[in-house]
Amino acid sequence: MIDLFVDSPVFLHALGAPVAVTPACQALIRSAQEHTVRLHTAVECVQEIAFHRTRMGGVSRALAQVNAIRDLCVVHPFDDRVLDRGLELMAVTTIRGRDAFIAATALLAGFESIVTTDARFVEVPGLRPAGPGSWTA
Repeated sequence: MIDLFVDSPVFLHALGAPVAVTPACQALIRSAQEHTVRLHTAVECVQEIAFHRTRMGGVSRALAQVNAIRDLCVVHPFDDRVLDRGLELMAVTTIRGRDAFIAATALLAGFESIVTTDARFVEVPGLRPAGPGSWTA
C-alpha cells in the first residue's frame, strides 16, 4: 500500500464545486476508501477543512465531512517538534503560517512529497509537491 501525505485543498476540491482538479482529488479519496492508498495529513489540514466546510455548509455537515476524512487518514499531531520545525521553515523560506506547519508535519513524519493542488510547497527543502493525479496505486 502506498502512503501519501495530503494537503487540505485536495480534500476541499473533492468536496466542493467542480474545478479542473476535482476528478483527480475524488479519485484519490476513492483509492483510500478502497484501501489501495493510505492517506496522511496534518491536524492543521483538518482544522482548515473544518473551518472552510462550516462556512460552506454549516456545522453538522462540516463535522460529518471532517469525521469521514479522519476515518480515511492518519492525522499527524501538532506538537513542539512541529512548531519548532515550522518556525524554522518560516525563517529560511517564504512559506508562512499554516503551510509552514503542514510542511513541517509532513517532513517530521518522514514524507518527501505532499499531494497538493498548490505550488507553495515547492521551495520547502526536502518536500516535493505532487498533484493529486500524479500517484499510482
